[in-house]
Amino acid sequence: MMSRLSFVASLCFLGLCAVSETAVGNASQPYVRVSPRDARYLELSDGKPYIPIGLNMIAPPGRDEKQALATMEDWMRKLSANGGNYIRLWLSNPFFDVEHAKSGVYDEDKAKRIDAVLALARQYNIRVKMTLEHFRHLGDAKQTWAGKPIYRVSQGGPAKDIADFFANPASREQFKKKLDWYAKRCGDDPTICAWELWNEFDAVQDMWKPEAWKQGGLALDWTRDMLDALHQRFPKNLAVQSLGSFDSAPKTETYRTFCLMPNNDLAQVHRYLDLGARLEVCHGPMDVLAADAVQTLLSFNSGKPVLLAESGAVEPSHSGPFKLYDKDKEGILLHDVLFAPFFAGAAGSGQCWHWDYYVAKNDLWWQFGRFAQAVKDLDPAAEEFRPVRIEHPRLRIYMLAGRRTLLAWCRDGQNTWKDELAEGKAPETLKGQTVALPQDIRLTSSASVRIYDPWSNTWSQGRVQDGKLFLPPFTRSIVFRIGL
Repeated sequence: MMSRLSFVASLCFLGLCAVSETAVGNASQPYVRVSPRDARYLELSDGKPYIPIGLNMIAPPGRDEKQALATMEDWMRKLSANGGNYIRLWLSNPFFDVEHAKSGVYDEDKAKRIDAVLALARQYNIRVKMTLEHFRHLGDAKQTWAGKPIYRVSQGGPAKDIADFFANPASREQFKKKLDWYAKRCGDDPTICAWELWNEFDAVQDMWKPEAWKQGGLALDWTRDMLDALHQRFPKNLAVQSLGSFDSAPKTETYRTFCLMPNNDLAQVHRYLDLGARLEVCHGPMDVLAADAVQTLLSFNSGKPVLLAESGAVEPSHSGPFKLYDKDKEGILLHDVLFAPFFAGAAGSGQCWHWDYYVAKNDLWWQFGRFAQAVKDLDPAAEEFRPVRIEHPRLRIYMLAGRRTLLAWCRDGQNTWKDELAEGKAPETLKGQTVALPQDIRLTSSASVRIYDPWSNTWSQGRVQDGKLFLPPFTRSIVFRIGL
């Protein structure tokens, strides 16, 4: 019998699949694009809706290549089996990094690992965001995981320091040559939904300074240049940039500038539950902090799809994974990360970090399936959804009002991670809850009302009377869907 590593991925790993295999045989497959029907949402190039459901799956653990890829396949299989269709990779992670020994020299063996993961993604119908770089300095700072000393002139690289790496024309040309190398290997692959220049670019040494993001600043100039380079080399894939966790008020203007860049295809945001963050909203309920991040980006009116591209929970000031993860066997944090962004107006589910330490460790893949059920057969672009908040004495209600559908996620406002995880309080079963629908929404006699309980994975018929929706007993959260 074969190992858990699939046959196609095994061939790529062993070097027996041609480099062009990533594209050959996929010419008829649709690409992910911004929807021409409603630019706030994504779709496939054949016009079918695409709601990204997934997480950051940066790299597998361990050093044994075959075992690491087998673990990666196990994660992707479980994600796909639960309706997931998206992951994010770091190509600069040591497991995948093709440029690790010498600047401008690319490791073919590491490249085969990328081929293998893309083969697995095709097998499991998962689209991949490819993040090119994450380093923050050239080996002269404390974070060893974020250093890239091979780019120093003293080690045969093109730059004398980190600022020179971005400003020096020779450095820029070398970076574009690396893009050329990826384009030759992975160009025109519909499995790739987007190319991302950097992970949290404003966290790079000196790039966090406000002047770097003002008109003519180095961060903006380099990003515009390289986004154009991505569009030229990967015209069928999205091209994006990312910023660090939205955890302080001054970052609002940086995010605004980033979101409004014309050649940046998505408005992405990172935000975590972080008791060390300067923004108070980052200390509270997970659904509130996630929805707030999305709503802030929507207020910029970029007209682009908004995604909560990184989220989760950390120890104060990102000093480590959240210690209460071990207690979250039901995945209440993950549930809120998945649901809150989309129902606040994002183009997809929120995308959790800590894929291994939290999601895989607690076997929470089923939570993706619950979100997938809630949005099954939905076409957001056709609906032209309008996010609406309904006031309620007990619930936080996030509703999407569409042309043919009303879809809402109702979260118990008195049930939080503090209650369940920190204090050990069991969630209360809510009974007799009603929701007063907005007065401008008129239901016809033919309107269908369905209720979905994501914690029991059950659908039931709902009842509306005199403008009020009657909810069945539930804990934590519940979804209602009304076909107009």
